Amino acid sequence: MLTVEGSGMEMEMKKGEIYTGIVEKLDFPDKGVITIENEKVIVKHVLPGQTVEVMITKRRKDKCEGRLLRVVERSEYEYSVPQCVHAAECGGCSYQTLPYEEQLKLKESQVKALLDRVITEAYEFQGIKGSPLAFEYRNKMEFTFGDEVKDGPLALGMHKRGSFYDIVTVEHCRLIHPDFRKILTETLDYFRENGTPFLKKMQHTGYLRHLLVRRAVKTGEILADLITTTQTDNSLAGGKKESELLDGWKERLLALTLEGRFAGILHTKNDSLADVVQNDRTDILYGQDAIYEELLGLRFKITPFSFFQTNSPGAEVLYDTVRRYIGDTKGADIFDLYSGTGTIAQILAPVASHVTGVEIVPEAVEAARENAALNGLANCEFIAGDVLKVIDGLERRPDLIVLDPPRDGIHPKALPKIAAPGTGLGAERMVYISCKPTSLARDLVVLREYGYRVVKVCCVDMFPGTYHTECVVLIQRKHI
Repeated sequence: MLTVEGSGMEMEMKKGEIYTGIVEKLDFPDKGVITIENEKVIVKHVLPGQTVEVMITKRRKDKCEGRLLRVVERSEYEYSVPQCVHAAECGGCSYQTLPYEEQLKLKESQVKALLDRVITEAYEFQGIKGSPLAFEYRNKMEFTFGDEVKDGPLALGMHKRGSFYDIVTVEHCRLIHPDFRKILTETLDYFRENGTPFLKKMQHTGYLRHLLVRRAVKTGEILADLITTTQTDNSLAGGKKESELLDGWKERLLALTLEGRFAGILHTKNDSLADVVQNDRTDILYGQDAIYEELLGLRFKITPFSFFQTNSPGAEVLYDTVRRYIGDTKGADIFDLYSGTGTIAQILAPVASHVTGVEIVPEAVEAARENAALNGLANCEFIAGDVLKVIDGLERRPDLIVLDPPRDGIHPKALPKIAAPGTGLGAERMVYISCKPTSLARDLVVLREYGYRVVKVCCVDMFPGTYHTECVVLIQRKHI
């Protein structure tokens, strides 16, 4: 039962008032549910079984929304102390206080409940496969420069939970290898010492924007890319020239003692108004502009801005699951739609007749072509363009389609071109890989209307410590 803080009396919920209650369940994504007088209160950043204090922020006819103020009592499944010192402030991880086995159970139950609402026929749900690494698994991080509080000292890290401006310096982050932490700390110390200003979003003034770091798990190769504006007036770092400032940063990084080794140190210029890591121009300060990673016996070139799964050991589990779902591809003509850098296409290519990949990002397509050549695969074709438009010009007809769309899922206008009876591509089987179960559930409704049925589903956890998970779904055309 919920009570108004301090009164002990039942009250009608009102916006702005504070209530305490027990979280009954957690719906994907990150939607805690509390019930009061047959009304639901939806609260983010909570876990089932927690007693929480919340403030009502919205009130609607059938439910209310609240903001978490504090956890009064932890769930029986939680650690007494979070596994990461940044857990309370950083917006990156929601499940850090849960043992990994409990995280997997929670994700599995959420996805199963979500899919059961849209899949009415019998299907095989194969549970969830965990990541080989629960900590230090990320091979890429995008850190942001800013300040922890207004006009405070320079910070470098992740956005503070619930804040667009404040930055938490995450020098003890548990999701990254120690090499990342050393690079972050050294970079922050260097630019603090030089008094280098960060970009202030509202005023559009300043120099430092982001630090992008990539580290290959198998090869240990590291890329560090400093993203800045082009604002290099005399106030920059006490009058230093930009070249002098960047050369000093490069030398500081090269002097670090790391487990891996720098393949490249880069400088990217970006004057976009959007708060995103974007490439207008990249200069090489040291080495080269790419690293190499190995997955399932294949080798892949990764540039700073190319898409590659952020959990390399987890990606091997994911792609092995995809390969098992696809089964025998001998002599098959395969379409890999939303192919990224062509990882899946190349894993399937050795025994397929032909694989056609379609990807909207030109840089990713170029990387896919390079990687196919690197791995000696001559039966892969990669086309740069929007799946929605490219499909119309494809002359081949696939035996199998692999769908690996971005988080928002497949464009509604592309779905009929892929799957509609008579006008679609006509593939007997499809394997859908999704990093957002809600988008997957929406698209499955349409695919079922087009005459396909879900055969089996498996979750693969690529993001320990967070509420995110990947899903692999085998879809088969119905024959009546």
